[in-house]
Amino acid sequence: MKITDVEVLYLKLPQVDASRCDGTQDTLIVRVRTDEGIDGIGEIDSVPVVARAVIEAPPSHSIATGLKELLIGEDPFEVERLWDKMYMGALYYGRTGPVLHAMSGIDIALWDIIGKAANRPTAQMLGGIYRREIPVYASLLMPDTIAEAAKLAEKYMNLGYKAIKFGWGPIGRVSQAFDIELVRTIRSVIGDENRLMIDVGQVWDVKHAIRMAAEFERYGVYWMEEPLPPDDLTGYKLLSEQAGIYIATGEQESGRRSFDRLLREGGVDILQPDLGRCGGLTEARKIAVMAYDRNRKVVPHAFKTGVLVAASAHFAASMPQGDLIEYTLSDSPLARHAVANPLAIKDGCVRLPESPGLGIELDEQTVKKYLVT
Repeated sequence: MKITDVEVLYLKLPQVDASRCDGTQDTLIVRVRTDEGIDGIGEIDSVPVVARAVIEAPPSHSIATGLKELLIGEDPFEVERLWDKMYMGALYYGRTGPVLHAMSGIDIALWDIIGKAANRPTAQMLGGIYRREIPVYASLLMPDTIAEAAKLAEKYMNLGYKAIKFGWGPIGRVSQAFDIELVRTIRSVIGDENRLMIDVGQVWDVKHAIRMAAEFERYGVYWMEEPLPPDDLTGYKLLSEQAGIYIATGEQESGRRSFDRLLREGGVDILQPDLGRCGGLTEARKIAVMAYDRNRKVVPHAFKTGVLVAASAHFAASMPQGDLIEYTLSDSPLARHAVANPLAIKDGCVRLPESPGLGIELDEQTVKKYLVT
């Protein structure tokens, strides 16, 4: 089997509100084609036009080459070697950021091909299936008011979700009293038995984060996510040592070396690699092993389409500590309809497909409607 093409699909809503931290307004899908008629799909979480250029750029010299050029004619089963070939072929302008983002989508697509060719789910090809049902948490951008948040929390708890996260929006940007009342109100709505997570959106300093962690602990917040800027490793270390609740971060990172620093220098409790940014499933497996060896949790970030949800489900199913994934409840048509057969949610869990590969296919009508050429 040989790779014959790396197709890049830039999907975008007609109107994008760049003031909102909402990654479901556009996305970049990768489709890797082979000479045996088996295609694989993956998703990139990045600035789409930048990551597309990384894939489609013609070669400049031996360590400055577009990724597509490096893959044509290669065997998709040699996924580790191809990961290294892409990394070294883009060394001059890469090593992290958009290059790793672009590699991520391609890598997911390769694992999809491997599963399809073997007639087995991708999770099994990743090393084995620890669980076929994976709990999900309802992931929501924080609306403008606490009353709106309470209504959403009630709605999704009534639909069977057992964990919920609110993030960004006015959190951390109004007042300490607002944030405390938000958490108190949502907890009163969802009950004590369900998990509540708060994504602060990188706006606090460490001393305020320590104070707020103590306040959130009173209401049983399961984790506090990204309260500090991603490079404040000293702050994360202090916060993680003093907080009584879990501290989670990592969606901004690319490559296992960055996650190693989060563990060693930041001391965080929960790593959140995004499979569309961190280096794909190949690199995420190594991140998961690092965390497992240190008895830390891994919960993949996924705020895009059903492609990334499916990849995250297979990743979590193949990890001994993979007991939770993110499920965006954005009403964006890309989040809801880019995949023709999205993984279904029942009783707060997603069931791993038994079909080969990732077990999903693109909805070609949605692709056609939102494709930017």
